[in-house]
Amino acid sequence: MWYQLQNPDSVDSPALLVYKDRVADNIQTMLRLVGGDADRLVPHVKTHKMKEVVQMQLEAGISKFKCATIAEAEMLADAGAKWILLAYQLVGPKADRYLSLAAEYPEVQFGSLVDNEDTAQYLNERCGVKGRRIQVFLDVNNGMDRSGHPIDERILSLYEYLSKLPHLQLAGLHVYDGHIRNEDFAERKAASDAAFKKVYELREQIREKGLPEPMIIAGGSPTFTVHALREEIYCSPGTCLLWDWGYGDRFLDQPFLHAAVLITRVISKPAPGIITTDLGHKAVSAENPIERRVRFLNLEDYQVLSQSEEHGVLQVQNWGQLKVGDVLYAIPYHICPTVALHDRAAIIEGGQLVDKWNVVARNRTLTY
Repeated sequence: MWYQLQNPDSVDSPALLVYKDRVADNIQTMLRLVGGDADRLVPHVKTHKMKEVVQMQLEAGISKFKCATIAEAEMLADAGAKWILLAYQLVGPKADRYLSLAAEYPEVQFGSLVDNEDTAQYLNERCGVKGRRIQVFLDVNNGMDRSGHPIDERILSLYEYLSKLPHLQLAGLHVYDGHIRNEDFAERKAASDAAFKKVYELREQIREKGLPEPMIIAGGSPTFTVHALREEIYCSPGTCLLWDWGYGDRFLDQPFLHAAVLITRVISKPAPGIITTDLGHKAVSAENPIERRVRFLNLEDYQVLSQSEEHGVLQVQNWGQLKVGDVLYAIPYHICPTVALHDRAAIIEGGQLVDKWNVVARNRTLTY
């Protein structure tokens, strides 16, 4: 099996295994979906948070990246990225932190999001004080209601206001539609098309006003295969670099490979039919119900009964065949927060441990 280690004793458990060849395959799949045009990709790094994965993408010709934290932005700059969008609105100390990072890497084009005049004015003032000029994207609320300005009668005037701020370079629109998750591609596309119609209308209004032509960055992994069909739209998938059980089962139109697996071991057989592993909720994302946390690859007819910090308890049918010390492999339901629980990933090629990569940006602060 592709996930099995030839020498499992080379890796302690629980641990995150990342299969480098599969990551490389997923990068190429991303490129194929946009017709080979690497310039249209603005992949999100929140899923993997690893410098080495960024470098693999850079080597594949991808030059623009999106992130959610200043630590991720610093990781990107350190990896060699020259165009970085922090897809977050900077409030409080974050503005000065981000501008200090930008000063450290003057060759990098840094950007962030804004969705109201007050925050834009604050960021413009801080840029003036710091002697920096960064890009901004108007964050558009396309129906998710998490952040962004709704597409209403005021949004065009906000775009015009942003275009006149001297210390900000208005770059375009950021439209995240993570709420569109229909399993069927045709239904997902129809929902995305309906929601995106207003974005196109806004773009036409911007053009009619003679305002700067907007670069439009849209979607995440769920709608990646929809926005990839819009040749003028920039796509920002993230989860597809490592993939997970949650998206893998839901979006069958997306041909990505599972590239991250958790290794765990049986540590006890406390009662007939019951085994305990060392896969507690400190090693796998636990925001979902117990039945949607991991899927075991080399175990059948089981039920996850409970998790505590360092223990995962399962009911199994083949209890008599399992031994304490047996190695199990599992795919997480949600890979992004799972990666953030691990300080390092064991890198696997050909069934062998070949390296260990630090999950650098799991921390909230690196230098700035």
